[in-house]
Amino acid sequence: MGEHWKGAPELPHSTCVEEWVRVSGGVSLRVLLWKPADESLKNIDPVVVVPGWGSVFEGWRSLITEWVTRRPIIYIETREKASAVFDNPKISVQDFTIDKFSNDLVEVIDFYRLGNRFDLFSSSLGSTILIDAMQHNIIDANSSICVAPNQHFKLPFFSRMLLKMPFPNFMLNTLTWVAIWTIERKVKEEGQRIRYRRTLLSQDPVRTRLSARSLIRYELPKSLSKISVPCGIISAKSDKLHGLENVKIIVGKIPGAQMIEVPSNQYAHEAAVLVEIEAFQRSI
Repeated sequence: MGEHWKGAPELPHSTCVEEWVRVSGGVSLRVLLWKPADESLKNIDPVVVVPGWGSVFEGWRSLITEWVTRRPIIYIETREKASAVFDNPKISVQDFTIDKFSNDLVEVIDFYRLGNRFDLFSSSLGSTILIDAMQHNIIDANSSICVAPNQHFKLPFFSRMLLKMPFPNFMLNTLTWVAIWTIERKVKEEGQRIRYRRTLLSQDPVRTRLSARSLIRYELPKSLSKISVPCGIISAKSDKLHGLENVKIIVGKIPGAQMIEVPSNQYAHEAAVLVEIEAFQRSI
């Protein structure tokens, strides 16, 4: 598990620094900062990357490897991930509300003094957090690309019951394998199945359960009309886990948002998707 949550990944034609940024509530978040080796690119506005629930860097290696040759990257791991450091070991469901996630990102952006001179790229939970934050006008940016945002985190009845049952912590690894089995039955894309298996096996099971208990209570605001950041929303018909129809509903709520359909969810994690990302950024 630990190998996914420490160390500065070395990528060609760039340098990386690993930092922990302290945010409210006695939590420190792992942040990876890449700079292109090409000095002429050092003053370009960075891309702030916020990956999905429990997502590990390896799932984004292909995309980031190419992107860091073009732009500085600030990669933020949210508080449910095993890399986060909590001063208080007695964490609870209340440590994983959307407001806590949103405020963390605001504090990291302020820590690096970015103002609004950056572009956002996010996935799944990361996208949902940022959409909520942009609706509440606490984050501003040049643009925002969201991969498969969640309108809500509703689970099937059986999964909800398992999540709510007071299993002792030593049984949580067994529940992880139940989650893997459930997801692999639903997900059709091989690359997506591999990513989710790797992600779930690398998690802190206590944080996974607490954050899941918190998130199943959440749904995006009914109105997203206050979002002024130009948004491109990436989704794929083959992505059964996030659901194209729910993504289309989100696109319809955000003023001026553009739907960007791609061949697969796996494609959205690879360098090839930069064609769609950069086309969107040129269009705004």
